[in-house]
Amino acid sequence: MTTSEQGLATSAVSSYDANDLSVLHGLDAVKMRPGMYIGDTDSGAGLHHMVYEVVDNSIDEALAGHADSVEVTLNKDGSCTVSDNGRGIPVSMNEAEGRPGIEIVFMELHGGGKFNQNNYKVSGGLHGVGASVVNALSSFLICTVYRDNKEYRIGFKEGEITEPLATIGEAKRRSGTSVTFKPSPKIFAMTEFQADVIEQRLRQLAFLNSGVRIVFLDKREPDAKPVDLCFDGGIAEMVRHHDRSREVIIERPIFARGEKDASIDGVTFPIGVEVALQWNTGDHERLLCFTNNIPQRDGGTHLTGFKTALTRSMKAYADDVLSSKKKKIALEGRDLLEGLTAVISVKLPNPKFSSQTKDKLTSAEVDAAVSSVVSDTLKTWLDENPAEAKKIIFKAADAAAAREAARRAREASKKKTGIEATSLPGKLADCQEKRPELSELFIVEGDSAGGSAKQGRDRAFQAILPLRGKVLNVERANITEILKNDQLGTLLTAIGLPSGEYEEGKLRYHKIVIMTDADVDGSHIRTLLITFFQRRAPEIIEKGYLYVAQPPLFGVRQGSSQKIDYMLDEEALERHLIKRSIPSARVETADGAVIEGEALFELGMKCSMLSKMIDTADRFIGLPALTSCLAVTGAWHPDVFDDPQSLQMAAEFVVSQMPHRMPNTRWRGAARDGKLELTWRRKGIESTITVGKEITDEAAVMSLLYSLELLQQYFVTGVNVVIDDEVTLVGSPAELYHLLRKKGEAGLQVSRYKGLGEMNPDQLWETTLDPARRSLLQLQTRDAATTDEVVSILMGNDVEPRKEFIISHAKQVTNIDI
Repeated sequence: MTTSEQGLATSAVSSYDANDLSVLHGLDAVKMRPGMYIGDTDSGAGLHHMVYEVVDNSIDEALAGHADSVEVTLNKDGSCTVSDNGRGIPVSMNEAEGRPGIEIVFMELHGGGKFNQNNYKVSGGLHGVGASVVNALSSFLICTVYRDNKEYRIGFKEGEITEPLATIGEAKRRSGTSVTFKPSPKIFAMTEFQADVIEQRLRQLAFLNSGVRIVFLDKREPDAKPVDLCFDGGIAEMVRHHDRSREVIIERPIFARGEKDASIDGVTFPIGVEVALQWNTGDHERLLCFTNNIPQRDGGTHLTGFKTALTRSMKAYADDVLSSKKKKIALEGRDLLEGLTAVISVKLPNPKFSSQTKDKLTSAEVDAAVSSVVSDTLKTWLDENPAEAKKIIFKAADAAAAREAARRAREASKKKTGIEATSLPGKLADCQEKRPELSELFIVEGDSAGGSAKQGRDRAFQAILPLRGKVLNVERANITEILKNDQLGTLLTAIGLPSGEYEEGKLRYHKIVIMTDADVDGSHIRTLLITFFQRRAPEIIEKGYLYVAQPPLFGVRQGSSQKIDYMLDEEALERHLIKRSIPSARVETADGAVIEGEALFELGMKCSMLSKMIDTADRFIGLPALTSCLAVTGAWHPDVFDDPQSLQMAAEFVVSQMPHRMPNTRWRGAARDGKLELTWRRKGIESTITVGKEITDEAAVMSLLYSLELLQQYFVTGVNVVIDDEVTLVGSPAELYHLLRKKGEAGLQVSRYKGLGEMNPDQLWETTLDPARRSLLQLQTRDAATTDEVVSILMGNDVEPRKEFIISHAKQVTNIDI
């Protein structure tokens, strides 16, 4: 080291003292590292965890026997309200801290009542940070407490008190807590709650806590109705719910319940165990684990205890049931899991988890407790239900035989090709990166797209696997057929799972991207691949490793320019075209107002959306001009059908409007039997349409009614659209939109891409492969039971349910590419 270098080093060391150490006070740590406390803030995971943290506190009141009702409401302003009828958060002064208890709950980490063993015997909020984290990460939070016959209120903004605790009124014969919060856009990339995600979690909680009523309401939706969730059957009913689309082997789920004592450091405490399980005729397992109502997607010691007891009990029984021929193939635990749906729920004080997100239970004492309770129950059930028990054992024996056949098929394939199991397929253009978390695999359709992708990729971290020919529908195939299939066998080997069994440590890529053409064949291949991952390796989807590439559908070029602007989808193209028309256009209303610039752009995009809604609603009318008239005038409003006089006036108004909207027609109309009866005549031919109140139940009509004020504002009397000084009177959203779009298209060449092979390597990199510019759609399973049901219906052998599904959902389809 040189003298100057020594001087620099000495200076650096001498200047480093206690003043260089920083301490984050209060909730600063949460704001600085929110992911440590709430999960991913870029996806919806952390956002929805905010709701769960507050709901879990209310459920803890129920677990302690102090509440039986919880209400969750998504408000129109983007906030969420969670209310319960528990004891209410303490508002009295905490002597040690010198401030009200409610301030400690919302402003201090590890400041809740969950650390006092006398307050909650069991609790999901172990870390005591739930309420304070929600407060820290919210734009505002308001808490109302009903306690001691009084109503109290306290308000926060970004974790700081803006409205000190105050008594605001009497609250006789009422107790509980109501928390309203709005996630901060400074923290979360997205702040819009997804109702179906929240409803699924609330449904879980209702199953796990029989007798507790949970009411969910999404006020953001027009005509929203509360969803009442209450299940007396508990987790046994939860198992039946998950298997509702499956043929089950046993008539009723097996239910185990018990309590075992455990000791840590001389302190004895009870562990409550509830397990429900049932087998179906499928070969996919579904094991759901919960601790104090908190789900563990990665399992833990309760899952280990369950599997141990299941394997030990069932194998012992199988020795007495199976013939000597079937005993030649020893049963393994995985054979008993095929077709099994089970819910494992434990309740204990101070459970240990791998992290604040509580994805894995690590409390060692739970293993033995679950194993003991399940073993005792299974032994009794097997003795009392020999006929059903044999069905389960025979199914496991068939699974073992299929497993052995698959093993022999793999070995035969190796001998035939002379390739070791670790060898990668020749079709695979692998990447240089060996760390799965940094590696990407693109599954492409055919050699043409594969060639362009191989040339356009970044070989440092991007691998390409072309698949040719038809992909097997795994919903109708067993594991032996899957492994023998060229495409799927190649895919399994490429991703590191040649045996067809998922193993986290062997998966070679943590970003697997399905990249198919934007046509019918591409959609079919994509569907078959998604079905494959959902059925054979659902863990890849659950862990967020599976994506669908979204290559641009359109390329836009101006004149003879070689520069191409890529548009992801129809909406992106619409925005581009409407924006181009704005400098040359304006709208003049009947009252003299002029709309131009950004306001006109917003109006143009709204008209695009409204015209699509009118097209969808027209499926129930069959006459676009009439449907547009009903939408614009509001003549089909539900209140109109309830009043004969209003209905007659509506009929007359529509009759007065329609000749302008359909030239060369004559109209008459009347209110008849609570319905609009409209008749028109053109070229001597007379036709009649009847519109009843039932049409207002359709989603498209409901959405149009929700936009009635805007429709009436512009299109009842019509507006003048001025483009390059040419004036056109329009009376519908579609007319206004199409005029703007036509102007935007002037001088442009718009190309629609259907095949990735149409793009050269540079274009493919620019649009689909480049991480900085591409658009990927991450696949997620929000409701496992519903997903399983839909996959079974659409991809299974039974035609009739699929036909019913297509018919019932046909009206929701807006664009069919055939």
